Amino acid sequence: MLKIKVKKFSELNIEELYQLLQLRSEVFVVEQDCVYQDIDGKDKNALHVIGYKQNRVVAYTRIFKPGDYFNFASIGRVVVAKNERQFKYGYDIMNASIKAIETNYNTTEIKISAQCYLKRFYNNLQFFEVGDEYLEDGIPHIGMLRKV
Repeated sequence: MLKIKVKKFSELNIEELYQLLQLRSEVFVVEQDCVYQDIDGKDKNALHVIGYKQNRVVAYTRIFKPGDYFNFASIGRVVVAKNERQFKYGYDIMNASIKAIETNYNTTEIKISAQCYLKRFYNNLQFFEVGDEYLEDGIPHIGMLRKV
């Protein structure tokens, strides 16, 4: 079972920060073979939604209030450890992120920049495509919006 916590950057301890950066690097840089600047200076402004299993970070997102990243609230850096995806933790961490946006930012309008191959996953969470596909860090992406 996934235990989920929402923390400000200043509330992260060194071990949590190390684990979440390690997970992001494992998936976005190594697994997806994409060289890009993950540490982009935006983590300080985000709320961090962290999924723990046996005290290890296995799922993660960062969320932003409207205007910080897009005009709408947003969710980014959505990641689940490869050996944990079979448990569908992507849905757990995304649902917790949506709830955290509703609670902390008092909005249900959320925009994401999604990797195109995950459109169906995000459709299942009531996100729908807006605009045309584009390349971000060499990977096809699409803007997606959730208005409930």
